This record gives sequence, C-alpha cells and structure tokens, in this order.
Amino acid sequence: MTVELRRLAMRDLSAVEEIERCSYPTPWSRSMFAGELAKPSSICLGAFDADTGTLVGYLIISRYVDAWHVMNVAVAPDHRRHGIAGALLEHLFELTAGDGRRGYTLEVRVSNAGAIRLYERLGFHARGVRRGYYTDNREDALIMWKDPVQEPAVRDTRA
Repeated sequence: MTVELRRLAMRDLSAVEEIERCSYPTPWSRSMFAGELAKPSSICLGAFDADTGTLVGYLIISRYVDAWHVMNVAVAPDHRRHGIAGALLEHLFELTAGDGRRGYTLEVRVSNAGAIRLYERLGFHARGVRRGYYTDNREDALIMWKDPVQEPAVRDTRA
C-alpha cells in the first residue's frame, strides 16, 4: 500500500475518531481534535491510503516555547507495524527542520515496548517518568525527548 501524508482537515475528524477509539482506552473527544486542528501552533498530519483515500494513521503535535510536544499518534489496527507512525514522525521532522531551538517530547506508556523502540529508532531518549500519568489504569508514562532537527548544512562550493 502506498501512503500519502498531508495535513488533516476538519472533514477528517470522523475517520480520526474511529482510529482513536480503536487505539486508546481513554480516547480524545471530537472537540479535542477539532481544537488542535484549529490551533495555529499545532501540526496535525494524516496518513492516507493512496488508492482509497482512507485515513490509516495520524499525528497531532503542539508547538511550545522550547519543544514540539507529540500529543497523539495512532494507526488503524489493520495497518500497524508497516512504518506508518514512523513515516508520520519523519515527515514532521522534515516540516520542522531548522527550528533549531525546539526539540521534541512525548509521553508513552512504560508497557508500550513497540512504541518505545520506534521512538528510540527515531532519536528519542528516555528522560524521566510521570508516575500514574494514564487515567484508565494509573500506568506510568516514560517521558522521551529528541534534540532539535537541524537543516542540512549548505556546502560552500566556491573554490
């Protein structure tokens, strides 16, 4: 399957909600997603099946003074483990490269080994724990951080 990455729009909310409900025990509400879509300081990306136009994954990130905070990443159950979450994050890094003063941060369940491995492959490192962070079962969250992505250096080709 070929995936196309683009910004999410309000028309995508029903598909986002469907994936969200399949992915998390305490899903975000429609109004939470709509709020992030409307915020100029957020980036909301979707991964769409190029053949059908169906949403298969999404990423929500908010810009803060010193960091991009990855708020929500989810992939439809039938499309997990195919690199979609990684592609969304890599696209985010491309979009925000050059914002050298902002790194990236996120929280992930300590039990979510697959997600932790993905984040580590993408350059995130564990920086702490938020005790009892998740409201459904009081599970701890691992706080992960990635340093700012620098734009590639421009080579001086003058001799």
